Amino acid sequence: MTSRDKTTILDIAREAGVSKSTVSLVLQGSDLIRPDTAAKVRKAIADTGYVYNRGAANLRRAQTNIIGMVIHDLTNPFYAELAVGMERTFQAAGIVPFIANTAENPVRQEEVLKSLMEQGVAGLIVSPARGTPPDAFRRIEAAGIPVVFAMRRLPASRIPAVAPDNHRGAYLATEHLIKRGHRRIAFLGGFDDMVVYHERLGGFREACAANGILPADVTIIEGETNRRGGIASLDAALLASPAPTAAVCFNDAVAFGAMIALRKRGMEPGPDFAVVGFDDITEAQHYVPPLSSVSVDTPGLGERAAHAVLKMIQSRSTRAEDHIGGVNLVVRESSGPVRAMAEASP
Repeated sequence: MTSRDKTTILDIAREAGVSKSTVSLVLQGSDLIRPDTAAKVRKAIADTGYVYNRGAANLRRAQTNIIGMVIHDLTNPFYAELAVGMERTFQAAGIVPFIANTAENPVRQEEVLKSLMEQGVAGLIVSPARGTPPDAFRRIEAAGIPVVFAMRRLPASRIPAVAPDNHRGAYLATEHLIKRGHRRIAFLGGFDDMVVYHERLGGFREACAANGILPADVTIIEGETNRRGGIASLDAALLASPAPTAAVCFNDAVAFGAMIALRKRGMEPGPDFAVVGFDDITEAQHYVPPLSSVSVDTPGLGERAAHAVLKMIQSRSTRAEDHIGGVNLVVRESSGPVRAMAEASP
């Protein structure tokens, strides 16, 4: 056997300076590959003498090379940043993905997924809409289509997920406010039927318990995960008796809404009422005042999700490990000053 007989796709990828998945797509004749990338791969194929058995490959393939990115709320800057990370990885592989915004509507989500299946989608990255039925992805799984959940997951689902450490992030945010002298703390936003809500609320509750915060001094307000929800949640929280002096918010959008509501009441976020968000989107550092937030490597999580679905497609598998990304707290002016004990007491 000659060295040419031993040439593999990996050798071509190395020669062309692209990923293995890009070589596979060029060999399959995909029109998702950029012309300059395809030309570079074809030159490497010619230089290495690789012979592609298209007949055998066609028997193995039952799908196109469409990859769907189905996001529940692209109006939230966090998910736009997440999508950028995904698209960056697909671009490096010479793939142009299909992206859809379901607007937190499970009916719209079902329509999008059905359309993608009819197009023979090769893989999916989905941030499920709230209210998604537990069996919504059963048909997709049965068809052997690789699916990765991004940020959100469904209860009892075996579909792999890429998400930050929600529990730890909320714990860090809550502990930070307690160390600033706050003893009456609220958790604002999110809904009980969301897995991520329970993860973040769990971290909040654990930090309160570990630091001696009494259940009577904890206020939990469910609400929409956007600015509108933040405004409504803050207004509801301040009706509690005793009222909280600080809040951990479900995400940065809720935190921005809470700060708007504070200003409408003549209160200054930070000095009068401390606010901490979750996600640390780009806007957080430029907001007035700059928002303290749990920092998540948003583009990195998007890239991780894209790599996961590409690997599943290459290995013709629907199974992969969950990935829980690290988090850290970025402290800015919205945390306010350290409160004196007399001021912090009820």
